[in-house]
Amino acid sequence: MPATRIKRFLDENDVSYTRIEHEVAYTAQETAALAHIPGREVAKTVMVRIDGVLAMAILPATNRLSKERLKGVAHAREVTMASEQDFKDMFPDCELGAMPPLGNLYDLKVYVDKSLAADEQIAFNAGTHAELIQISYHDFERLVRPVIAHLTYDRSVPV
Repeated sequence: MPATRIKRFLDENDVSYTRIEHEVAYTAQETAALAHIPGREVAKTVMVRIDGVLAMAILPATNRLSKERLKGVAHAREVTMASEQDFKDMFPDCELGAMPPLGNLYDLKVYVDKSLAADEQIAFNAGTHAELIQISYHDFERLVRPVIAHLTYDRSVPV
């Protein structure tokens, strides 16, 4: 069952969603495989610090964050990866590392890779390591109002 806060938020905003249960997985790529969804349609949440302020970068499971691209988009001096210690208490209704990309529920700015906007639907952690929620990308964008930009590079391309 999705975290109560997530379910309530989707229901209150008349968002149609599908719950997808799968075996426990700790990486977005593993989750995509277990849920039988293409990795490019599974949105992973990467916690970052932009000039010291926590934010979410939302990427396809198949890609990696380019901190330099995010730095340019955010007009920041510095972008660093946040540690679990930085955000472990921010998502009390979620398992650590299984937070959804709904930053607005947690007062966080959200940046989303534009490749996700090309998909009709996206799936993301429902607050646990054993369940995804799938919604239309249009609904995600309408609810979250993220900054949309090219933030990633493909895992197969060396950096």
